[in-house]
Amino acid sequence: MYFAIEGVIGVGKTTLARLLQPSLQSSLLLEVFEENPFLSDFYSDRARYAFQTQIFFLLSRYHQQNQNVPRLLETSPHLISDYTFEKDELFARINLKGDELEMYHRVHLALAEKIPPPDLVVYLRASTDVLMARIAQRDRPYERTMERGYIAELNQAYDDFFLNTQDHPSPTLVIEAGDLDFVRNPQDLRWVENRIRQTLQLPPFQPELPLERPSA
Repeated sequence: MYFAIEGVIGVGKTTLARLLQPSLQSSLLLEVFEENPFLSDFYSDRARYAFQTQIFFLLSRYHQQNQNVPRLLETSPHLISDYTFEKDELFARINLKGDELEMYHRVHLALAEKIPPPDLVVYLRASTDVLMARIAQRDRPYERTMERGYIAELNQAYDDFFLNTQDHPSPTLVIEAGDLDFVRNPQDLRWVENRIRQTLQLPPFQPELPLERPSA
């Protein structure tokens, strides 16, 4: 069983993946984004550094998933990733234009054929206000100049892709994460885990629980 957690910057993908790992006895595949040498410059000047940033991310994500997903699934029955290969193209649509976007699409299409898709994508959603608050709270140096408009644009792109597009390589489970606190509220974490187990038919889970999150 292999599932990936997706969502806009700051929604809690990596936190949730780490918290779910022990109970699911899974291997963990985390995105290595801090090694991108263009990232801090990109947030300061998106137009100038967009192409370098996107190509670096594309090749890094391809290398990581192409090599590690099959290997980890051979050594462990379960695998959790905090990103999908498809996410890179969502960023490219926003950040690139013209010939650069066309070149990116050609490379992405060729590489995507060699990436094993997850059995499920868990899409965490939150409002732009919530995302901006969480980004500010974690206070990563290269994210301090991040614009609210950019996050709002990403939020719309993610919604358009995961909610309004039918052509996905994997089924999608949508979780409204704006009011969830995986770290401080164990009930929230158990609820999310049960939703994932229900969807994947991965015991133990409680099928009698409602699919909608109960009010606090």
